[in-house]
Amino acid sequence: MNSGFYKDVSTNYEYACEIMEENFSHAALIEMLQNGNIPQKQIAAFKLKTLKTEHDGKVLISNLTGCDGKIREAVAFKINNLLKEKSCYSEFLNFPEVFANATVDINGNICRLVIDSVNILKMNKEFSDAYLNKVLLTVNEAFDGLDKIIYKDKKYAINKHLFKLYWCLEAIKLFTDYISEEKLLKILLRASQESEYTIREKVAQILIILSSPKFDDLKNTLIHDSNYYVRTVFG
Repeated sequence: MNSGFYKDVSTNYEYACEIMEENFSHAALIEMLQNGNIPQKQIAAFKLKTLKTEHDGKVLISNLTGCDGKIREAVAFKINNLLKEKSCYSEFLNFPEVFANATVDINGNICRLVIDSVNILKMNKEFSDAYLNKVLLTVNEAFDGLDKIIYKDKKYAINKHLFKLYWCLEAIKLFTDYISEEKLLKILLRASQESEYTIREKVAQILIILSSPKFDDLKNTLIHDSNYYVRTVFG
């Protein structure tokens, strides 16, 4: 690796430290989030204390997907923080599909933060309906991708679909009351057939919160699953 790499890392680190120590106005932070470089956007997200307008919310959430991972994670953290502080709520309700796309980010930390934020936003039915619709589409895409896998496909292609399915199931756990029993059972039955035990474990975690007898057969199957971690979900 050439020396230029280390120079760039050092320069960026020093630059990030410099701007981290500066005091910026709210307007300046929004401007950095909208037009800044990677360190500027990342630090602006951390320093932002509130959202004052609908435009502020749009600028912040525009950095939750489609940009560098450092920015996405900082923005996911900030959104979660703002929601938990109850300083912002309505500013995020117009972006259910953005949250759904971020639910299956390649960074698991981002997925977890986003789902935690959605757990707060789900009180709004319009948001929940739109978010869940997109998540269920992603589940179907994952199943379709897994069904088309052939032995020659590389493992990362399989893992990509499994990763999306895993986090979608984690999100679905929040919305079991929003999905018909028939549709939910169909999803859980299909997911329970995956050889990857973490998917079956996630199915088990959903099943333990369901009381309908329609799910009893599947529960009984997973209670006797070959994997220890799946079985122990049921106690």
